[in-house]
Amino acid sequence: MAIMNLKRSTVAVLGVVSMLATSLTVMPAYSQGAQTVKADGSSTVYPLTEAAAAGFKKSQPNVKVTVGNSGTGGGFKKFCRGETDISNASRPILQKEIEACNKAGIKYIEIPVAFDGITVVVNPANNWAGRLTTAELKKVWQSAAQGKITNWNQVYPSFPNQPIRLFGPGTNSGTFDYFTEAINGKKGDSRGDYTASEDDNVLVQGVSRDKGALGYFGYAYYVENQKKLKAVAINNVLPSEATIKSGKYNPLSRPIFIYINANSAKKPEVKAFIENYLQNGEKYAKQAKYVALPSSAYTAGLAKFRANKVGTVFGGKEEIGASISEILRRTAK
Repeated sequence: MAIMNLKRSTVAVLGVVSMLATSLTVMPAYSQGAQTVKADGSSTVYPLTEAAAAGFKKSQPNVKVTVGNSGTGGGFKKFCRGETDISNASRPILQKEIEACNKAGIKYIEIPVAFDGITVVVNPANNWAGRLTTAELKKVWQSAAQGKITNWNQVYPSFPNQPIRLFGPGTNSGTFDYFTEAINGKKGDSRGDYTASEDDNVLVQGVSRDKGALGYFGYAYYVENQKKLKAVAINNVLPSEATIKSGKYNPLSRPIFIYINANSAKKPEVKAFIENYLQNGEKYAKQAKYVALPSSAYTAGLAKFRANKVGTVFGGKEEIGASISEILRRTAK
C-alpha cells in the first residue's frame, strides 16, 4: 500500500512539474526576467508617456514602466550613456547628442508622438497682457533684457508699472531650446534672472501665485491648469487644438518625440510597450491634453519601429515653424 501511494505521489508531482513547464513555455517573454522599461527626458512629453504607461499596465501588469522628468537634454545624456530604453524629447536630437550616442554605440529610432504649442501664460488677475507679439516676447526674454526690462510698462507703455516676474524651463529643457531660438533668434539666448525649473508644475504654481508673472511651457500643462492661468495670444493667435494643428499658432507649434534605443527595441517588454503606445497614440495624446497626430502618422511610426529604421531626419538641428504635414512626411521615411 505504501509503495502504491508513493507511486501515485510521484506521478502527481511529475504532472505538476509538466504543467508548470508548459505554462512557462507559453507565457510571454516579457514576463520573465527583466520586466522594467525605462523612459526619461522631456517634462513636456512626460504626461503623454505616463498616459501610455498607465494604459499599458492595464494589459501587462507585470511590466513596470518608469518615466523620469529630467528635461530633453538631461534625458538624452542618460539615453546616450545607455541608461534608458526611451528618451522623451520636445525637440529633435541635436548634433552634440548624436555624437554622444555614436561614441557610445547607441542607435535609436525617432518617432513623433504628438504636436504641442508652447503656451505663454500670465496670472488670471493680469488684465493688460492678453496679447503679445513675438517682438515683445523677445524684448522681455532675450539675454540683453537681463536686469533692464523689469516692469510691464517697459514692454508696452500702456501696461502698468508692475514688476515682471518670469518663470520658464531650465537650460536642460527642449522647450527652453525651442522657445529661445523661435523667439530670440538663437538657441540658448535667454536672460538668466528668472525662476527656472525642469518641472512644469513648479512653473504653473509660480505663475498662478503672482499677479505680475509671465511664463511659458507645454500646452498640456496650460490645459490642465486653465483655472489657475491665462493663455496669452501670440501675434493675435491663441493656442488651441485647432490653431496648433493648422499651423496658425506659429512659431510656437512643434512636434514632440520619443527616441527608442535600437537594442532595447529587441526586448519583448520594450517592443510590447512601444507597440501599445503607437497603436493607441491618438487616445493617449488626447488623455495627456496634447494635439494628436493623424492616425496614419501612428501607423507609419509603428511600421518604422518594426522595421528598426534608425537615425534622425533632422540633421542635428532644431525645426522652427515646420508644419505637421512636413514633419510627418520627413519622419515617415
